[in-house]
Amino acid sequence: MDQKTALVTGAARGIGLATTDLFLEQGWRVVMVDRDESELVQAAAGRRDVYAVARDVSQPEEVTSMIRDALAWGGRIDALVNNAGVADFGPIEDTDFPRWRRVMETNLDGVFLCSQAALPALKQSRGAILNIASISGLRASTLRVAYGTSKAAVIQLTRQQAAELGEYGIRANCVCPGPVRTKLALAVHSQAIIDAYHDAIPLNRYGTEREIAEVITFLCSERASYVTGQIIAADGGFEATGVGLPALRGQ
Repeated sequence: MDQKTALVTGAARGIGLATTDLFLEQGWRVVMVDRDESELVQAAAGRRDVYAVARDVSQPEEVTSMIRDALAWGGRIDALVNNAGVADFGPIEDTDFPRWRRVMETNLDGVFLCSQAALPALKQSRGAILNIASISGLRASTLRVAYGTSKAAVIQLTRQQAAELGEYGIRANCVCPGPVRTKLALAVHSQAIIDAYHDAIPLNRYGTEREIAEVITFLCSERASYVTGQIIAADGGFEATGVGLPALRGQ
């Protein structure tokens, strides 16, 4: 019961799975949550000290049962990583209200619901909330009206959590990944898009899932015990360049 436990949503793949593996390497137990049950079970297979819970974080009743089951297994929650999210890109004029709500209910409502449900356990452990937003929440881009707005709201929600929950010893921070070499990104990014990102990012490359996980687990650990309310862009410098012209950097 002294072993720390993290709850990671969206844990069946990508950044969530990389974060799970890094927590395990660091001696934590992990409650893996995802609404894709078949992929979640496959991801959890062969990993020790994990407990797979198939739930949809946008549904209040499922979130309640998720926390109940997590505590029954692990007895405690020391870190909540709100990673589950949906990516939906399209023009403003083509984003009808049902499409808008599909994005908001997972990317924003899910973060609120999971954080609220986990509060009693986090108060006991004086634990950490780590929300995953996106570089799209820090800088506007085309075709991201719902996605970017949801991630900007997660950033503000993180600050609200830090301001209100600090008196309980709970820390809340947010990581905003830039372009990352996930299977999804590589499947939908054309070579022209990849080249454009490389030109716009000072480090001239995509990040890796492991690199994002390193930032997440650090902020959840005692090494970051005096860090709260912070928004960290793990993006190779993409956000820092603003609207500067990449072609001028070499001059």
